[in-house]
Amino acid sequence: MSTYTATKLIPMLESHDMLATLKFYTEILKFTCDVKLDDLSWLTLRKDEIEIMFCSPNEHRNIPKSIMSGSLYINTNEVAALWENLKDHCEVCYPLEDFDYGMREFGIYDNNGYLLQFGQNL
Repeated sequence: MSTYTATKLIPMLESHDMLATLKFYTEILKFTCDVKLDDLSWLTLRKDEIEIMFCSPNEHRNIPKSIMSGSLYINTNEVAALWENLKDHCEVCYPLEDFDYGMREFGIYDNNGYLLQFGQNL
């Protein structure tokens, strides 16, 4: 196998409510919508260096609700201020906390139930 260069990872997540997803990410998390299809079946959201794509469920996969076994971990330089801005507007998984592995972080769920973790080096 020849070698190749991977240049970027962009998560593509399914949403059963694309309008709510667009509102959550743009109004609460302050992402911008770079591109979206007119029928809102696909969109790309961006915040600084972070990019996430969302699509309507694929009829071939037939998954009844959005699922992901892991999380999206977002590094930030202002985790405490971000926590203060988000804690009353999101479902909290765990509050702002300092961890032995050198991170201050918290976790919230987006409107789809995906876990978003925000962290900053101590």
